[in-house]
Amino acid sequence: MDLRIFTEPQQGADYDTLLAVARATEELGFDAFFRSDHYLKMGAGDGLPGPTDAWITLAGLARETKRIRLGTLMTAGTFRLPGVLAIQVAQVDRMSGGRVELGLGAGWFEEEHKAYGIPFPAERMARLEEQLAVITGLWATEPGATFDYAGTHYRVEGSPALPKPAQAKVPVLIGGHGARRTPRLAARYADEFNMPFASIDDSRRQFARVRQAAAEAGRKPDDLVYSNALVVCVGKDDAEVARRAAAIGREVEELKANGLAGSPAEVVHKIGTYAAIGCSRVYLQVLDLDDLDHLELISAQVLSQVG
Repeated sequence: MDLRIFTEPQQGADYDTLLAVARATEELGFDAFFRSDHYLKMGAGDGLPGPTDAWITLAGLARETKRIRLGTLMTAGTFRLPGVLAIQVAQVDRMSGGRVELGLGAGWFEEEHKAYGIPFPAERMARLEEQLAVITGLWATEPGATFDYAGTHYRVEGSPALPKPAQAKVPVLIGGHGARRTPRLAARYADEFNMPFASIDDSRRQFARVRQAAAEAGRKPDDLVYSNALVVCVGKDDAEVARRAAAIGREVEELKANGLAGSPAEVVHKIGTYAAIGCSRVYLQVLDLDDLDHLELISAQVLSQVG
């Protein structure tokens, strides 16, 4: 089981804080550092000092880390044109020596678009499908050849399809709860399918849909990685669990029901239940980015048992 650290910087974190978490992620043996792609806080809190851009952050971390994978859950398709995003991701991949992964979603949080003057178009899933076609098509174009694409929402003409990523293929992550279009897109474009903040039963059903869609598309279902993203709150004892839950404004029992919370033994057991349905990678949503002792505990008493 791969354990990856997943952060939500829009809730309040500057680059230095993210760098500290990424360095801890690397030093403590976790597989990857991922972050959300949002420009507006959600829920309580002031969000200070304000948002950081996902791909600018990852560009910096590409030069300041050595081993861990770097990526997004999920880059918002509404924030960037697909050709521009293909260039950005390829450049950061080269800056990292080939450690980048692209999670791409349709974009959903309308308020952040209003707050920063970003268009929030209709037919976002149709746009996402075209974005995936353009991005993967640009990367797959042989050097010296050109790439063309004529879609409803995007047109590309005579592109030199440069720069190329360092990796022969940048892993693409697609995720979500949609019962029809999401599995079909994953089957066509994804290297990994991610189920965010979902129960065992919901994850099992969605993984089965993706596996069926992959088979129908002529792919081996096992060619995809199946992963979950879950909030994490671990403590050596009940008091420490309660303290960490209070620090992120959540209740312990709710976290135990909907995430990975409790003692290390409880969390190891819960991870095992996800592994039993085919999950081989978990993104641990860490909400208190100043609590690096939390990461040390997870590394020592959870990762050591499931990694």
